[in-house]
Amino acid sequence: MATHPLWSDDYWLLVMQLYNKKPVGVKSEYSHAVVELGIELHIPPKTITEQMRTLERHATPSLRRLWDTYADNQRRLTRDVKRLRQMAGFGDSGLFYDGVESILPFEHDYRPIDNTTDVTPVMLVIILSLYFELTPNTMVSETPEVLDMANMLGIKPEEIVHILNIYQTFDPILKRKPLQHSPLNDEAQRTWQRFYNGQLEQLENTVTKLKEYFK
Repeated sequence: MATHPLWSDDYWLLVMQLYNKKPVGVKSEYSHAVVELGIELHIPPKTITEQMRTLERHATPSLRRLWDTYADNQRRLTRDVKRLRQMAGFGDSGLFYDGVESILPFEHDYRPIDNTTDVTPVMLVIILSLYFELTPNTMVSETPEVLDMANMLGIKPEEIVHILNIYQTFDPILKRKPLQHSPLNDEAQRTWQRFYNGQLEQLENTVTKLKEYFK
């Protein structure tokens, strides 16, 4: 496996701490903790998970020493991780990412679409799956499925309904009047186009994975 260009051996401590979180073991690349660490390090969650597997195998002598040093000494691991995070510039996007010109695709997926909403592209994908489970007259804030999804995503039911209404404007069966361009509408349209034409099984599989982030 090729090492990510931003990877540093210091990060093994962070990976080990994440590995040791209950339930102990390799965490999914879609889990909240892995995604958040990926965003912090500017490294894709898939790489974080792969590094966890490498650590679990004790793939090198240095990783064996790391394991022997910290596996049974969580207090020391916590202390050294805290010290690492306090290093100058660590976790500070202005310094830590100096020279990085653009965010990675996965970071875009988990960040708000713009400064007027808390909705992210990942949420749009999950809400699209709800769209295909409901009928237009049940796309209201009182519907139990809408309430459950709002609770899971941490946004208001009315925001869910608003996005469902946006999706209605893309549905050729309903023939709704198109809305004006906006960051939210445009991102929703990209999500619709990604999954609508024969990709509904892929949508279901994708949503199952993405929901891990909100557990």
